[in-house]
Amino acid sequence: MNATPPAPPLDGATVLNDAETFHRRFNVFPTEAAYVAVTLWDAHAHLVECFETTPRIAFLSPEPGSGKSRALEIVELLTPRPVSTVSASANALYRLVDSAAGLPTVLFDEVDTIFGPKAGADEALRGFLNAGYRRIGGALRCVGEGSNQNAQVFGSYCAVAMAGLGSLPDTVLTRSVIIRMRKRAPNERVEPYRQRIHEKQGHELRDQLAAWADTVRDQVADAWPEMPDGVTDRPADVWEPLLAVADAAGGDWPARARTACLELISAAHDNDEASLGVRLLTDLRDRVFCGADRVPTAVILEGLLAMDDAPWGDLDDKPINSRTLARLLAQYVTPANKPIKPRGIRTPSGFPKGYYAEDLTDAWTRYCPAPPEESATSATSATPQVSGGESVADGATAIRHTSAETATPLFPVAG
Repeated sequence: MNATPPAPPLDGATVLNDAETFHRRFNVFPTEAAYVAVTLWDAHAHLVECFETTPRIAFLSPEPGSGKSRALEIVELLTPRPVSTVSASANALYRLVDSAAGLPTVLFDEVDTIFGPKAGADEALRGFLNAGYRRIGGALRCVGEGSNQNAQVFGSYCAVAMAGLGSLPDTVLTRSVIIRMRKRAPNERVEPYRQRIHEKQGHELRDQLAAWADTVRDQVADAWPEMPDGVTDRPADVWEPLLAVADAAGGDWPARARTACLELISAAHDNDEASLGVRLLTDLRDRVFCGADRVPTAVILEGLLAMDDAPWGDLDDKPINSRTLARLLAQYVTPANKPIKPRGIRTPSGFPKGYYAEDLTDAWTRYCPAPPEESATSATSATPQVSGGESVADGATAIRHTSAETATPLFPVAG
């Protein structure tokens, strides 16, 4: 009796192509890069034990009806041991990850209800998402009954996909591949999804992904994929598993993966809202100091409050004041590695407190985006103009009456 010939080896590029095609049937993603990233993420979930980190993937949109939940449904079909939830406790998730069944793929829908502004901060759940991003993450819990308690570490490392409205905490976003979903345009069509028909098809693709993953597990575990130029630190941690999968698959996936990596990292930065501290530093550099070497606190506050497009008039329901200014700036340090603090400034009419550009220069260099192309000494409506005998209060008033063409720094630029 003739033996059945062995099945031909699975081609990784073909398996990924089929998974991507399956997504395209039901999902309209905003860019080609998104299809690449989501497909690689599906595959990485079958190899998650091989990596030091597992990136989260986040489907986010400003409005309902943008296809986020459908994206999670398709991801669920293609990933191993999926567990879908819209509400879960951190303790339950820790125990799920530690179960004997193997690492789950956790899918959070409506994640904005957990982290949104009306939900309050769920620090335990946020801790699970952050700690589980790295293999070494976990939670120390007491287990037992009554006085018979023992400390036990629960693992949290597992693949996590999320969908929600708005945004997520920065600590979660920086560990995620971010897909900004949109409502479908009238000319964008998808195939109607029917679970009882398409679930079987998805599971067949899932099994192919799993079978292929088994053939490249050792290769991927030892891989050190080459990162695109400029991709370092946290973005490199996020993308390293996906690039390792792409390199193992071959075909055009290595090139497509690196193109997607650069595109989605750039898009994530474009959508980042700078922290309040970075926003303050940038506004001070570009719209208050404008080349001056020192500015009194009163004039700084006047300039900040004159910016209609800035948050300084409404911080916790009140305008920024000298104490808040000092608290925000004290988070950063001078070139001498000391907290930035107000210092006395000699003026013709007194010795008020204020800030020196030399104290802020190091923070400007490290935290702020590149300055505008305009000259560093060009003024804006927030640039004070004070002549020889004016008081600080007079200088602050002058802000409102100085045009951008004629304004000069409050004090001479050191040179």
